[in-house]
Amino acid sequence: MGLDIRWPIGLMFSLIGALLTGYGAITGSDLDMYKRSLDININLRWGLVLLVFGLLMLILAWRGKSQGQPDEAKPAATTPEK
Repeated sequence: MGLDIRWPIGLMFSLIGALLTGYGAITGSDLDMYKRSLDININLRWGLVLLVFGLLMLILAWRGKSQGQPDEAKPAATTPEK
């Protein structure tokens, strides 16, 4: 098979996590915005969770590729018949 599903999942979660973390960091000083969530900067926290998960998927995909999976396109070596 060609594409490891961990690549697109890792890229998507990393991108969304980075955007959400950035938004949470920028709006962290706005206390009125987070009154409804018990003064918890939920954008920053979930952004970090998504970013860590995305990076973990990318690391696992990279490690899976570097270990060298067997190539299915190559025919198996056969012994000559007598």
